[in-house]
Amino acid sequence: MNKKIYIAHTGGTIGMKKTSEGYKTCPGFLEQQMAVMPEFKNELMPRYYINEYEPLLDSSDMSPGNWLVIAQDIAQNYDKYDGFIVLHGTDTMAYTASALPFMLQGLQKPVILTGGQIPLCEIRNDSRDNLITAMLIAANYNIPEVCLFFGSKLIRGNRSVKVDANSFEAFDSPNFPLLASCGIGIDINWNLVLPCPVHNLGINVNVLNKSAVAALRLFPGISEDVLRNILKPPIEGLVLETYGVGNGPANNPVLLNVLRSAAERGVVIVNCTQCYRGRVRMGAYATGTALGRAGVISGLDMTAEAALTKMFYLLSQNLPLEAVKAKMQENMKGELTELL
Repeated sequence: MNKKIYIAHTGGTIGMKKTSEGYKTCPGFLEQQMAVMPEFKNELMPRYYINEYEPLLDSSDMSPGNWLVIAQDIAQNYDKYDGFIVLHGTDTMAYTASALPFMLQGLQKPVILTGGQIPLCEIRNDSRDNLITAMLIAANYNIPEVCLFFGSKLIRGNRSVKVDANSFEAFDSPNFPLLASCGIGIDINWNLVLPCPVHNLGINVNVLNKSAVAALRLFPGISEDVLRNILKPPIEGLVLETYGVGNGPANNPVLLNVLRSAAERGVVIVNCTQCYRGRVRMGAYATGTALGRAGVISGLDMTAEAALTKMFYLLSQNLPLEAVKAKMQENMKGELTELL
């Protein structure tokens, strides 16, 4: 095995050490653990280099600025390695996995996010298998996109959702098939994998500006004042998580006027369903139609994580408002299923 893998260790449970105060990040500890494990020296494993970030972060502390650090790190080392692993805490892994596809333009190599629910240092853990399998996929399968591997599933990054805080199968892809199922073998669904860019112009990083975006989950009895405050300037975009196929309270004219006023002011308001599976169909019910008339646009079958990170990306491109709205409903990086 002559393949070389770059491991960006951002933090998270996988590399934590057990202390009297609980699990903690400890500089150098993950690399020490891997160095004494014979599995990582096996001839079937790729060679690897670990870049440990300073400081190591719990993923709850991740921000778009940290996404940029990861993207730039990959770009700076892109030509020297065959694939890339991003070790990451599970809490916001789906957000990072959703953002990186929009940031890494021209990607032709695998970038796989993974981590663990139990640290690598424990006798019984999921981190070992997650890391080994992710490394083998990155080294042996030319999947030119950002993925998330966890448990037995290889998921397109911007289709991933954390679904379980306690299970080894912590992530799923509710509205898109798995890119691979990993049991006794590793079975890649090649018909689903995104094609390589037509022209090999190298890797380029799109910077996400500090756009003022937010997410809000509707609930029965939501106050118009809460919505009004969220939509005050300088807000530029809102992911509105609605009921069912994209429904909201149609008999609340004040709330609808708040949405309409913001949309007319140039705020991009995208409708994503609260449901685990399914797509937004705003014309199916009068309650969804009312949101559309107020200027809310459909997020189709995007996850809330994908919609939010895509909004960050588009609002950083200095595009006209109508172009941002149109591209929110365009399949750019496999994040949504286009209507037939």
